[in-house]
Amino acid sequence: MWTEQLPQRGRFSKPRTVWLMLIFIGLLGMVAIALLDTLFPALPMADLGWQGWFTLAITLVAFLLNAMTPLPVEMVFLGALALLFMTGILETDQALSGFSNSGMVTVGVLYIVVSGLQQTGALAWISQHVLGLPKREFVALVRLMFPVMGLSAFLNNTPVVAMFIPVVNDWCRKLQVSPSKYMIPLSYAAIFGGVCTLVGTSTNLVVNGLLVANTDYPPMRMFDIAGIGLPCAIAGIIFVFAFSRLLLPMRKPVISAGVDPRQYTVEMVVAPNSSLVGQSIEAAGLRHLPGLYLVEIVRGNQVLAAVSPKEVLRGYDQLVFVGAVDSIVDLHRMRGLQPATDQVFKLDSPRSERCLIEAVVSNTCPLIRKTIREGQFRTRYDAVVLAVARNGERMPGKIGDIRLQQGDVLLLEAHANFMERQRGSRDFYLTSGVPDSEPPRHEKAPIALVALLIMVLFAAFGWLSMLKAATLAAMIIVVAGCCSPVRAMRSIEWSVLLVIGAALGISQALEVTGASEAIASSFIGVAGGNPWITLAVIYGITTLMTEVITNNAAAALMFPISLSISQSLGVNFMPFVICIMIAASASFSTPIGYQTNLMVYGPGGYKFTDFARIGIPLNLLFGIITVLLAPRIYPF
Repeated sequence: MWTEQLPQRGRFSKPRTVWLMLIFIGLLGMVAIALLDTLFPALPMADLGWQGWFTLAITLVAFLLNAMTPLPVEMVFLGALALLFMTGILETDQALSGFSNSGMVTVGVLYIVVSGLQQTGALAWISQHVLGLPKREFVALVRLMFPVMGLSAFLNNTPVVAMFIPVVNDWCRKLQVSPSKYMIPLSYAAIFGGVCTLVGTSTNLVVNGLLVANTDYPPMRMFDIAGIGLPCAIAGIIFVFAFSRLLLPMRKPVISAGVDPRQYTVEMVVAPNSSLVGQSIEAAGLRHLPGLYLVEIVRGNQVLAAVSPKEVLRGYDQLVFVGAVDSIVDLHRMRGLQPATDQVFKLDSPRSERCLIEAVVSNTCPLIRKTIREGQFRTRYDAVVLAVARNGERMPGKIGDIRLQQGDVLLLEAHANFMERQRGSRDFYLTSGVPDSEPPRHEKAPIALVALLIMVLFAAFGWLSMLKAATLAAMIIVVAGCCSPVRAMRSIEWSVLLVIGAALGISQALEVTGASEAIASSFIGVAGGNPWITLAVIYGITTLMTEVITNNAAAALMFPISLSISQSLGVNFMPFVICIMIAASASFSTPIGYQTNLMVYGPGGYKFTDFARIGIPLNLLFGIITVLLAPRIYPF
């Protein structure tokens, strides 16, 4: 597998250094703006009030704090929003408008939809059949980016990325690579697909609506933007393939699945009516699980050691594995496999309410030196021992015949309240839950997939808004039992939603103070009367705005300015329309520039500057291609 390294701490870790740099950059920015006002006194920036200047300063400080400090991004943006609210720049409804924004709420609801797909095993099927287990980084990027780009050309980017985030996270663990190598390409692939069709992003539809409402131009057709968007997307794919190894960070936890110090011995049985019967070990996906080794197969009275990957599975085969807990969780989530012990079917609680728990046996446990069967572990604790880890040794024999010792780590299947019940017990030194280890509800997978299909079709054909379609799918998933209400709420990434809501509030401040429009008009005034230069400036200002405020807001602000300029120059307005569409959608340089960037920010373990490193060249590449092609396809 590919070589990885641990993340390095940022250079600007001392608070004094950070604040000195912020003050220096702020002063430098004020001098530059003052010089601009002196050279061009007629520019709109000269009339900007203190509210506008203060909003610009707060926005700049928020960006720098995210780029140079380890402060949580949600705290930085919530702090910036609080300052704008306390100074009276934003009224109460304006400050809170981002948290009631339909886009932000849609992202939160989509987390529930994805959780249902994950809990029923539908996402595991996607991972196995679409992504596979490639051995080269280039092949992995191809298998990830092309399907995502194709889907995003006809579906909203947000649900596509929301659906693939847990898939990619699990996929990276199996490949033993850092998710930071693939989360940004996932978001970018969705953006690449979005600029290829009219329905690829909501921004394209917003601009098309403004075109119809404010001009005599006919509405754009599905692929009118493809002549410029498709070359941009192809160039973007090539750029990511060529430079991702150099520009994307490699980060992973200190202890990965491949070096887990706890090595469990676990037995699984092939269900007699499962799809695994008749498949080889390799075809069944049991060959390449990271940190897991298939020791032997017990088939009746026959023991098959040194199992060949070509060995064909039969019903009731007992598979003995040794490996790390994450991979054992994968085994329990695999359709067609079930724990070898029949004790799991005798527990009081329904299996859908259980999870996996690790417990360390203490020196005062009454079961020490007794076998698990003799001690009647299930009856005593209402939990079943699935595997035992002891100093990295393989534990021979059946689980029930293992004699417990002090320090043994037990992998249990039990109700989630087991940890609460054992909190004051002296039988275990420590108990902890295994994340995302609830038994999958495979029988509910068709319902989850139907809910996803309903959401996609209703949103694609405009029968329901994206929020209503996602809400309908989430209701189906929860009511049908694809995902428990507790798990549904726990699956929501609240930090991402807080960042989106705060960022929308800051963009509202930039709009109401006139700061965004003043900046755009000032730079456009410098461009003069050359339509090519003006087009390039329009693209550049839209790109800058979309990295700070929302995509739709940037497009809405630039549309009337561009229309006025094209009319004063006496040129065709369509090149400007195309530039606004692509510049507002192609947001690569910051995690807050586009909501899919925000969605992968946490799962990828990124820093603010990681997006700038690979995103700024992409922004420039898209800008050059768009400005050169748009006037040739739609002449001035």
